[in-house]
Amino acid sequence: MRLAATAAALSTTANSAFAEDRVIKVGTLKLIHGITPYFYEKFLTPGFKVEVIPFESPTDGKNAVATGTVDFGIYGLAAATLGGANGEPVVVIAAACNRGMAVVAAKDSAINSIKDLKDKKVAIWPGSTQEVVILDRLTAEGMTIKDVQSVRISFSDMAPALARGDIDAYVGAEPGPGISLANGVGKIVEYPYSTPTGSLNMVLTTRREMIEKDPELIRTLLKIHRKASEYAMGDRDAFVAMAMQKLGQQKASIEQAAPNVELTWNIDDLFLKQANYYGAQMLAKKQIRQLPDYTTFIDPSFVKAIAAS
Repeated sequence: MRLAATAAALSTTANSAFAEDRVIKVGTLKLIHGITPYFYEKFLTPGFKVEVIPFESPTDGKNAVATGTVDFGIYGLAAATLGGANGEPVVVIAAACNRGMAVVAAKDSAINSIKDLKDKKVAIWPGSTQEVVILDRLTAEGMTIKDVQSVRISFSDMAPALARGDIDAYVGAEPGPGISLANGVGKIVEYPYSTPTGSLNMVLTTRREMIEKDPELIRTLLKIHRKASEYAMGDRDAFVAMAMQKLGQQKASIEQAAPNVELTWNIDDLFLKQANYYGAQMLAKKQIRQLPDYTTFIDPSFVKAIAAS
């Protein structure tokens, strides 16, 4: 009887442990190019669950990673670089999205180029990748931020602000530009990928403690991240459907936005070159006081191992 009771107790304990899957907390922005984590569940390793936590701003996402509120976070390279430069324990471990940006103006306006933004009300979100990119584009056109009337508006509010006539243009993130195109209010002035930053946009990060104490979890998550990214890029219908479900947008606007989004995962030589240039631009524009230590701020070892497997 005692043996049977012991066996039953062990069985109950084992079943309880099996039932209590480890929850991986992943933060991401409420943007179409932050949609990848919502596909993670499809590729989860047994014994794990994922909880996706949406954030409105890149800074909020970065802070959540730095404080351990989430295990992993997807947001723009600008916020990550700011954290790294400030000595915060934020480490870039994978790419997340290329493209996803656009300069948008009112459809019937005379704004047809970056130079046409002079003296216009332009919505720009401070601390975003878009801010760094538009500053670089203004410089290339012989302009500075002082040549435009910069208005602080969050990404999700940019398309509505343009529709109301509160602003003349915005430097936005999808699906905002797609919404403006679909509702007939806006037009694309430029997809700003001509700078040396290219189309590099959002990254996947974790905190340094995770690398030191639980590298196996990172490997597990990145395998899932790769599969989810490749799946979403290979199935446009699933990509559009998920974006509609999670962002609450109409199909027409998501379909306009989707071609301007490239979900990705790998850190290659081009990524590293663009990221270093990007940091140099932030430093030159005094958005950071010093460069991050790129030998530790970006850790490509995990994705390189996955790419080789």
